[in-house]
Amino acid sequence: MPSFAVYKSGRLADSVNLAGAYLFGSDDIPLRADIGFKSGIVTCEKRAAGPAGLALLWEVAGVGSILLETVRLQEREKPYILQIELVRGRMMRITQRLEDWGLIDYEGIEEIDAKISEASDLLILALQADTPVEAAAYAEQALTAAVKASESLAEFHAELFLSRRVQSAGFTRQVFGCAVNLGAHTENIHLTLSKAFDFVTLPLSWRELEPTEQTFNWRPLDAWVESLSKHRVPMKGSALLSFNERSVPDWLYAWEHDFDTVRDLAFEHVRRVINRYGQYIQMWDVVSGLHATNCFTFNFEQLIELTRLAASLTKQIAPRSSAIIDIVAPWGEYYARNQRTIPPLLYADMVIQSGVNFDAFGLQFRFGADVDGMFVRDMFQISCLLDNFVKLGKPLHVTAVQVPSAVAGAAKRSGGTTAAPGQGGSWHGSWNEKTQSEWLGRFLEIALSKPYVESVSWRDLTDHPEQFIPHAGLLRSDLAPKPAYEELVRLRTELRSGKRQGESPAG
Repeated sequence: MPSFAVYKSGRLADSVNLAGAYLFGSDDIPLRADIGFKSGIVTCEKRAAGPAGLALLWEVAGVGSILLETVRLQEREKPYILQIELVRGRMMRITQRLEDWGLIDYEGIEEIDAKISEASDLLILALQADTPVEAAAYAEQALTAAVKASESLAEFHAELFLSRRVQSAGFTRQVFGCAVNLGAHTENIHLTLSKAFDFVTLPLSWRELEPTEQTFNWRPLDAWVESLSKHRVPMKGSALLSFNERSVPDWLYAWEHDFDTVRDLAFEHVRRVINRYGQYIQMWDVVSGLHATNCFTFNFEQLIELTRLAASLTKQIAPRSSAIIDIVAPWGEYYARNQRTIPPLLYADMVIQSGVNFDAFGLQFRFGADVDGMFVRDMFQISCLLDNFVKLGKPLHVTAVQVPSAVAGAAKRSGGTTAAPGQGGSWHGSWNEKTQSEWLGRFLEIALSKPYVESVSWRDLTDHPEQFIPHAGLLRSDLAPKPAYEELVRLRTELRSGKRQGESPAG
């Protein structure tokens, strides 16, 4: 089995954070494995043959605690030095992206090239070191340089392509969105919404809409639809079908082993919602997270059948609307824990190959909780992940993006338990309102630099007690705007003006 020696402060480490750790094989697909730590060594007992890499949370000086990947390695008796393999993993990915993005010897990239060279030189020193302790120390410096260089590379690439997209007017009219809490409707919220957003995402939880079989609770959703329609605010519905525990009504579990009945009930639910709101809602997340959160343990064929049902029914009843298939936890960590799920890219490819009629894929980027799919990734990893999905040939919508503005409190898991605050990683310092704002600005620039990304929707407009990730709204609970809200307004104004901040009048 592969193993990794971890050195800190000149000796074998006493502890390592394995929250969210997993192994991955070819195509970065997560593998089932038992990962442990003892006497300074991370051990990985995998259940599949072939090379494998390790992904785990690691504190990178000046960057934060992020989920990093090693290269894929062959099994051997002697432990690998973890920091060296993390550097090698990042350097390999930098080389790939320099080529894919066409930035090798690109004018203006000299400073980033110098940072990459610095990381490479430090890695060489680590590989030539006389002792493991010395090797780990050099590798730690190399890792810091490599991660910082890769984030700079992603931002350089984003700036180039975002400027081109702005100059070519390459955006639709509905770029920025935000999800609202149905229980917090106020009449004066529309000015706040219209200042920052082009559309509003309305939650369509089956559990909330039909809490008891054939007993419906339309009132909160009706109030929002009526109000938004009155103010001519475009609407999106999310999600018609989702089989996580927070979305499934309790009464449906009576048929959890009867797929045909669940499918028929799902058909009626989707039909009912679209018939009621189809004239008002222009975009639908027809399914969300079926590949990852499947509380009824449906098999692959059944999940694809449910996907086809929701998409085809939406296109049949509301043919002019957009049908989006929403993918959560896009790195697929959950697959290492539950083999009845489907890796994200595999699910997306299966949907296309199965001839499902839909318009676009959705992706969620929610970070900050110690839950699979929500451990922090850096901007370079986000940029690379977005590029991986472009190969599918469908437009992309970022259907839910979110990071917290504080670490106090605890995130609610789907089963009612809580996620430990601050254990999901950090980015450029502890989570606070300033960090949230900076993260959002960087994320938006990277996401919207991709010509195939059509919209970005923040997960929660306001802080409220039912949030999965606490303090992750753009407004405080008293509706006062946070710096992240102002940052979004600034960037939206720039894009609408057709000129990036700092550009000359000639562009």
